[in-house]
Amino acid sequence: MSELRICVVFSMLLLKSGSMNASKTSLGRSFSRSFLKSFTRTRLFSKRSMWIWPIAGTILLLVLGLMVRAIVETSSRETVADTLQTILDADVAALKIWLGREESLAEVLAEESRVRELTQELIGIEQQQPENRDALLHSKSLAGLRDEFRSELEHLGYLDVGLFNLKGKVLASSRDEPIGRADLPIQQSALEQVREGKSTVTRPFESLFARKTESGELKANLPTMLAMAPVRDEEGKPIAALALLIKPEVDFTRILSVARAGKTGETYAFDKDGVMLSQSRFDEDLKLMGLIPDREDSQSILNVQVRDPEVNMAEGDRPTIRMAERSLTRMAASAVQNESGIDVEGYRDYRGVPVVGAWTWLPEYGMGIATEMDQAEAYRSYYLLRYTFWGLFGLLIIGSIAIFFFTVIVARKDQETRRAVIKAKQLGQYALEEKLGEGGMGVVYRGQHAMLRRPTAIKLLDIEKTTDEAVARFEREVQLTSQLNHPNTIAIYDYGRTPEGVFYYAMELLDGINLDDLVKEFGPLPEARVIHLLKQVAGSLSEAHQRGVIHRDIKPANIFLTHRGGVYDFIKLLDFGLVKAVDGREQASLTSTNAMAGTPMYLSPEGINHPDQVDARSDLYAFGAVGYYLLTGTTVFDGETIIEICMKHVQDEPERLSDRLGKPVSPDLERIIMQCLEKDPAKRPQSASELVLALTHCEHDCQWSLQDASDWWKEHMESRSALEKTATDTPRIPKASADATLIVNLSEED
Repeated sequence: MSELRICVVFSMLLLKSGSMNASKTSLGRSFSRSFLKSFTRTRLFSKRSMWIWPIAGTILLLVLGLMVRAIVETSSRETVADTLQTILDADVAALKIWLGREESLAEVLAEESRVRELTQELIGIEQQQPENRDALLHSKSLAGLRDEFRSELEHLGYLDVGLFNLKGKVLASSRDEPIGRADLPIQQSALEQVREGKSTVTRPFESLFARKTESGELKANLPTMLAMAPVRDEEGKPIAALALLIKPEVDFTRILSVARAGKTGETYAFDKDGVMLSQSRFDEDLKLMGLIPDREDSQSILNVQVRDPEVNMAEGDRPTIRMAERSLTRMAASAVQNESGIDVEGYRDYRGVPVVGAWTWLPEYGMGIATEMDQAEAYRSYYLLRYTFWGLFGLLIIGSIAIFFFTVIVARKDQETRRAVIKAKQLGQYALEEKLGEGGMGVVYRGQHAMLRRPTAIKLLDIEKTTDEAVARFEREVQLTSQLNHPNTIAIYDYGRTPEGVFYYAMELLDGINLDDLVKEFGPLPEARVIHLLKQVAGSLSEAHQRGVIHRDIKPANIFLTHRGGVYDFIKLLDFGLVKAVDGREQASLTSTNAMAGTPMYLSPEGINHPDQVDARSDLYAFGAVGYYLLTGTTVFDGETIIEICMKHVQDEPERLSDRLGKPVSPDLERIIMQCLEKDPAKRPQSASELVLALTHCEHDCQWSLQDASDWWKEHMESRSALEKTATDTPRIPKASADATLIVNLSEED
């Protein structure tokens, strides 16, 4: 939970920082920020706000629309998957029928008695004269086999009929060139099946011998397939392989192209290396992409690899990696693992086009079959429905925004009425003068009581933040602070509300400098002065803690250095806006349960991990961090981000003061500061009164005299403009940095 709180804090600060920077760079952005404030800080969230109903209706419609969209999307995916699977099953079934037919024809021819007799004769010749090719070419057995093969070549359209021994050497063919050769690219798996007495059909491969193309041109390396069957002796033992040479671009490719989906669907075969074994329907496109040569007779079979180019080549993009370095497509990578599957989420094909597909692997033939379809075409109807839905939803949003703006305009009119009261610079008995500062909850003006003529600081609740919660917090700040009467605690004089709804309270007006600015401008303070100041802070906290009030935002910026009745270096503890009543009263829940409040540089570990469990000892941790800052001029922990700083408060041990300064520090004072910074609250001083006593016993206590304070003020402060350095209970708005005050509510209601 602590990491969650830190992330929330960090996100809130980033949002705040972005808003503040925008207001400084653009007049239009400034207006937007002001407009948003009117929305978020006024009472627009009441049940009577009319704008909430169309927005609620829009949200409801959005939820219903998303549910319908999910149902339609699931249905579309199921339909596409069923279509792909049906086409794949049909193509595979047709292909297996054709392959079985070719195997049967080869078996019939291999089982003819005349073929078996002549085969045995050729085997005998080859065994007697293995190196004599002419013996085979001029044998009567070869001539007899050629006569037997002639009808198959003429009537069945085969390229050739061949005879191989079981080692792959050609014993017979209708042509002389292959006779006696044993280096043909016959797949060993096919020969192995023949040796086992099985018939098979090889995958397409490049023939070594030239043959005529459809244009009549002789050309080598053309695709070829073999339907092979064993030729057996009298005992039924395989002694040779009879092969029918098939043109794969005729029947093999045609069977795979009969059933396909839409204009972009295709079914093709490929081997374990991703080489395409059938003809692609995109040959002309592949020429433009450079995947096959741009020649009239170029074809994709055996020339295209089913590998992912990682770019959409159909849109003109060009891959940046070579073909050999590309990985198989998602489909091919799965298929070569002997897996069947369907992917309707989409993946890139060999062109880089997003497709959906189904595939299977045929282990008996050593090839895979895939059917694919462009994703855009597969989901065209679904995309049309989705765009229509978002269009209608956009119109509803526009209508809701119009109502929203109308409501905000009405709210702004109400705010203008309250601003008019402030412009009149009269709040009851108080006359307003110049603005002194602005904080997270309100604005502070210099003012005077009409009768007493006493200079006063008047804090007004920001008009744009007048919500029920803000008013409750504002009132609680007044009530709790007014109960405190310690001389080092800011004094509250009055509280009221104008008829127009402007909340305000009056407090004492201070001249001087806060401790944060003091250190930044004049550097670290001497030990005697630090003790003098910390005793006053501890005295103020002691009274507050005894009354059951925890400050929760002790930091140098909330500790003001002023003078009273001729006494200089007089401390006033400010800003009780985040106080928590520890007696569990209902009002305390506004900033207690599930809320992390404070400043990151001064947050206690328990304030980060368990903000609902902080007690007075959390203020003492911050007290120690303030003392550390006054003595060293640096914070206890620093970091690049708020998360880093908070994690250091929780996990890291602070560096000792003497180590940070590089010089000795009084052991008694160092011990007090480091004890306050203990991670475990039980190891810290248990009360502010205990701290006052401990500081009184320090070596340098009472060594900072009233005369020292007076001399310092005369030397350094008289030249400063009183107006520039006037401070009040509410400091100026901090930037969204590690020193910003945080109030992050983590409850489910927010």
